[in-house]
Amino acid sequence: MHKITIAIDGFSSTGKSTVAKRLAKALGYVYVDSGAMYRAVTFYAMQNGLIETNCFDKEQLIEQLDNIQINFKFNDDLGFAEVYLNGENVEKNIRTLQVSQFVSQVATVSEVREQLVLQQQNFGKHKGVVMDGRDIGTVVFPDAELKLFMTASAEKRALRRYDELLERGDDVSYEDVLTNVQTRDHIDSTREDSPLSMAKDAIKVDNSNLTLDEQFELIYKLALNKINECN
Repeated sequence: MHKITIAIDGFSSTGKSTVAKRLAKALGYVYVDSGAMYRAVTFYAMQNGLIETNCFDKEQLIEQLDNIQINFKFNDDLGFAEVYLNGENVEKNIRTLQVSQFVSQVATVSEVREQLVLQQQNFGKHKGVVMDGRDIGTVVFPDAELKLFMTASAEKRALRRYDELLERGDDVSYEDVLTNVQTRDHIDSTREDSPLSMAKDAIKVDNSNLTLDEQFELIYKLALNKINECN
């Protein structure tokens, strides 16, 4: 059966990665979490003292980009690929609120985006890929056969993210998570390089009032319909 490229974009904490993983597994496709790649670069910057509150040494980060190697390794026990930064598993490290506070700033750096976009395009050169992020349908895969744009209210997204962080054992407040979501929305939507925007041919999915299963069934049906159209 002919394979397609599926691009899933949208605001932070809309469940893009969750549904993309499940969709890729159901279709037998490769899943790539582009946001995790930006988080890994952000974690590297934090580890090396290049970014902290009110201080971001962009030039040093740009100079050190060649020292940053990001890979995905499938974990059979977990059922998805984990992120490795320079050979170290950083899957848990990159999901913290601390990384979330800086990742949108790192993603505004054109040189960072340019390098990661090339890697992302390489991941998808053989089709049969589901990739989620902020600019997948507009920049990484403008010719993707299926483009989705996911959204939900900031309050609903913050609550989901807050519950997720609590379940991980992180000590956070709902107010801090909501502020982070709103700040990231603003930075992602107003940055000069590849701002968050819905591709003209994308299908908008507002999951404010959808369960995970309802959301998956809707998107899975859209994917099957598109695959059938392409065969």
